[in-house]
Amino acid sequence: MKKTIALLLCLLLILALAAGCSGGGDKKSAGVMTYAEYAAADLDTKVVIETYVQAKQSWWDDKATVYTQDKDGAYFLYNMACSEADYAKLVPGTKIKVTGYKSEWSGEVEVVDATFEIESGKYIAKALDVTKLLGTDDLIKHQNEFVSFKGMTVEPIQDADGKDAAFLYKWNGTGSEGDDLYFNVSVNGKTYNFTVESYLCDKDSDVYKAVKALKIGDKIDLEGFLYWYEGVNPHITSVKTAK
Repeated sequence: MKKTIALLLCLLLILALAAGCSGGGDKKSAGVMTYAEYAAADLDTKVVIETYVQAKQSWWDDKATVYTQDKDGAYFLYNMACSEADYAKLVPGTKIKVTGYKSEWSGEVEVVDATFEIESGKYIAKALDVTKLLGTDDLIKHQNEFVSFKGMTVEPIQDADGKDAAFLYKWNGTGSEGDDLYFNVSVNGKTYNFTVESYLCDKDSDVYKAVKALKIGDKIDLEGFLYWYEGVNPHITSVKTAK
């Protein structure tokens, strides 16, 4: 009987430890907002969040721009105070506690003037399929999350000379290799403009090369972060032939 009880106690301890290390579902520390509290907070107010690095966009002049997420929602950290040495530590999955201010720029809700501390824990978000939410009011509820779009069709986009193209360098086609890529895709009769942000995925990345190889009419599946700029403007990180 004693051995049975001891084994049960050990099993409960293991399960408790596993739950505590599971990542995005862990309990918030004292004084830290839940995602719902963050979402409800007024703009230009101080916010304190715990979140997990999903991707890094850029570092410059001791400032980092980072895509982060927990199990309930996502947070875009813009120009967060960060040394180059600490930037190297922000690998995907890293848990950080962030103190900053909730802000908005052209529809994109972000955290600015922020500082951070690295904490114990790890979480990598799986891409949420939001294809059916395109064109609906519910899509913005997933702003900044890692998402996927399935069965999209590449549509023509006009270049600087007014000719149809599969993609553009810069939004108006006046750029060159290394600049952001813009391309149009459609689903259910509606067309959307997507972006490969060159700071996030540079010209040597697989997704940059994949977009350059697109042809009008191609059927593709995509993944990326649900960025917002005057409307939905996903920052795409993966392009594959539709299954």
